[in-house]
Amino acid sequence: MNTENQVLGLIKLSGYIKAFLSKKPEQYNEDDADIELLLKRSEIENPWFTIDNQKFALQQWADLLTKEGLTAWIENYSISKISKRVGLILAGNIPLVGFHDVISVVLSNHIPVIKLSSKDKCMIPFLLKKWAEFSDGEVKFEFVERLENFDAVIATGSNNTARYLEYYFKNHLSIIRKNRTSVAVLKGDETEEELQLLAKDIFQYFGLGCRNVTRIYIPRDFVIDRLFESFIGFQDIINHNKYANNYDYNRAVYLLNQEKFWDNNFVMLKEDDKLFSPLSVIHFSRYDSLEDVKNCIAENEENIQCVVAKEDLGLDSIQFGEAQHPGLDTYADNVDTMKFLEVV
Repeated sequence: MNTENQVLGLIKLSGYIKAFLSKKPEQYNEDDADIELLLKRSEIENPWFTIDNQKFALQQWADLLTKEGLTAWIENYSISKISKRVGLILAGNIPLVGFHDVISVVLSNHIPVIKLSSKDKCMIPFLLKKWAEFSDGEVKFEFVERLENFDAVIATGSNNTARYLEYYFKNHLSIIRKNRTSVAVLKGDETEEELQLLAKDIFQYFGLGCRNVTRIYIPRDFVIDRLFESFIGFQDIINHNKYANNYDYNRAVYLLNQEKFWDNNFVMLKEDDKLFSPLSVIHFSRYDSLEDVKNCIAENEENIQCVVAKEDLGLDSIQFGEAQHPGLDTYADNVDTMKFLEVV
């Protein structure tokens, strides 16, 4: 395989996506209209994949696929001289979440054998076809309903599914990913702008991604109303039928159980030590000592994808608003996919 052609193809793919996203519907050519139709079809098949969220995901990829970014990423790894077949069982919780695995396999000079998620089966095949066109045919891939004839596997599922996958693929080289979530740690002196950026980390993709914040650590004297004020920009989320159903259900459960919670009519805050919160609910816990927070995060490391916090807290964290902007060298479950593919 010609890695140079593959990289050039990704750069062209980036330009292709940016050109589409920069146009208004009345400016669409026939190709643009086909993409828009594909986005609409995806939303019909999976209502969580709104056109806005799909376009957001496309924009993130378009911004990542630059010559400088791709070169800096892959130069840290050795490209396999022998092409192997790598099975991919892709997740479908947010749009294009499995695209990073596909790109990693191809750029490692392997062939991805892809089992798509039923929730995200439109856009990845389209992008792969375009990438192959832009790369002079240097991109090889297969789509399958059942994985067979493969040398290694990368699979993503729930914690329950992961146990089954670990058993099923016990005789193969594998990466088996489980459920993860993300947390935020507030110092107390955050600006309104920083808290509004935190709201993006919470609500983008309706909170369905492993990089979405589901629990917030706040100082003992932090005023909860500050969070609700920063969330206002996302109040229209309640107009989404599936999200509203989750909100209504969880609110009813809390009321019936006489549990204490804070409510602003589109999201609830609940004081709870659990990392994972139900959709439409954000857990929070108050702290007196930052060391206690650090210990808690360390104890739950295998369940946390990323930590959002101010840099001066001394945590291994990302800035507010950056949760849904991972880099090419940011790996799910913090397992280096490219390093794994070197030894396949």
